[in-house]
Amino acid sequence: MKLSVLFHTLFAVFLCLNLSEVVVLARFSSMNESVIRIETTSQTPDYRVPWNSGEISDGIGTGFIIAGHRILTNAHVVSDARFINLSKEGDLRPFSARVLYIAHDCDLALLVPEDPSFFKNTVPLELGSIPHVESAVTVYGYPVGGEKLSVTRGIVSRIDFQTYTHSGIDSHLTVQIDAAINPGNSGGPVIQNQLVAGIAFQGYRGNVAQNVGYIIPTPVIDRFLKDIQSGKYKGYMDLAITYYSLYGTAMRQALGLQDDHRGVIISTVYAGGSADGILRQNDVILAIDGHPVSNNGSVELDANSLEMAEVIERKFQGDHVTLNILRDKKPMKVVVPLRERWPFQLQANSYGKKPRYFIYGGLLFQPANQNFMTVHNPDNLRLNYYFDQFLNDGLYQEHPEIVVLSNILPDPINTQLSGFRYSIIDRVNGTKIRSLNDLASAFSKPVDFDVIETIGTARPIVLDRKDVLAARSRILTRYKVPKDFNL
Repeated sequence: MKLSVLFHTLFAVFLCLNLSEVVVLARFSSMNESVIRIETTSQTPDYRVPWNSGEISDGIGTGFIIAGHRILTNAHVVSDARFINLSKEGDLRPFSARVLYIAHDCDLALLVPEDPSFFKNTVPLELGSIPHVESAVTVYGYPVGGEKLSVTRGIVSRIDFQTYTHSGIDSHLTVQIDAAINPGNSGGPVIQNQLVAGIAFQGYRGNVAQNVGYIIPTPVIDRFLKDIQSGKYKGYMDLAITYYSLYGTAMRQALGLQDDHRGVIISTVYAGGSADGILRQNDVILAIDGHPVSNNGSVELDANSLEMAEVIERKFQGDHVTLNILRDKKPMKVVVPLRERWPFQLQANSYGKKPRYFIYGGLLFQPANQNFMTVHNPDNLRLNYYFDQFLNDGLYQEHPEIVVLSNILPDPINTQLSGFRYSIIDRVNGTKIRSLNDLASAFSKPVDFDVIETIGTARPIVLDRKDVLAARSRILTRYKVPKDFNL
């Protein structure tokens, strides 16, 4: 009798396991009709020799079909792409595609195949909600260049703000899972209850962490898809402030705050930003759009405790945000209109743009940005200071662009000027230089001698205008420069 009961019990377990496997296989089969393998040929701009075309490389990523005959993937999968090929599981035919919209600040892109027949026998996926901590998700993609669809399971371990490595400066909502996100997985759907819970986009490499990956959750995806409805991606908004937590009892009492664990204090209001002239240093933010702000800067959204910036994250250019603040111990309500985030993009990685430059008398001038600094890695202390403290010290107000003498193409007219390399240009022919276009305009002034003044150097660079004009063709021919500017 006991053997019979044991047999029936084991048989029941066997049936349950098989039913579970059938469900998994059915879901995996449906993914074959939705998940896309993406092959790219990209060309990276050359910031050392900016008139060159740049290095060509190949890459593989993942995407998936959404409503409207569109394919969603990561921006970093198709950034700087010159050619994009799509393929479906079980169908070896390549289909060329183009980028319809790309958002480098949140690492998302939308593709469309050139041939609409690509969507035959495909199924669009639908977006779900943010998965709960400790819930299971399934990641689909083509990791490490494989040609067969791969499936990985993981558990949600954290919901938080993290820096998106594609731009290098933007922080958005992320979901951490205990499944590795490998090269090739990027852009693949993360599924929960047959709905998209997010997009796989970054993880750790080497010995930093094991089996830790990050996904872009659906609020970020939803915002991207809503933003492009205008026909152009405008990007994320920002209050352009910094703040710090209010834990200390003495400080709270000095500010006139109650002992209710609410409020953060503003430390910086960036000039030219959305909040400039509306918020002030030492204002205490108590609520944002009706959401109480805790003393660590978090608010309750979607049943999660999230950084208060998430309220701004879900808004668009031209929207407003209402803040309840305490100023000089007096409660106030202020409304901030949201504008684009200049000048924050200088320190972000740049994509899809040719390097800007101007050559004059064999002197190569370029605006310093993150790409420039990464490639050149200059040892000039003043330039490094200007770049690193561009925001914190308000340097952008005087120099919206940091125009640098990045190199010298040697010629008899510019000998003994190598010590000026990586100098920041302050004035040219008496004109204050705030951008590369200012520099080009200053050199167009009729003068006998061009005088170039650099920041922190008493000695100017002086060039004879007639010698510069006579040497132009010689220098461009010698160094095979097809055009002496890209403004």
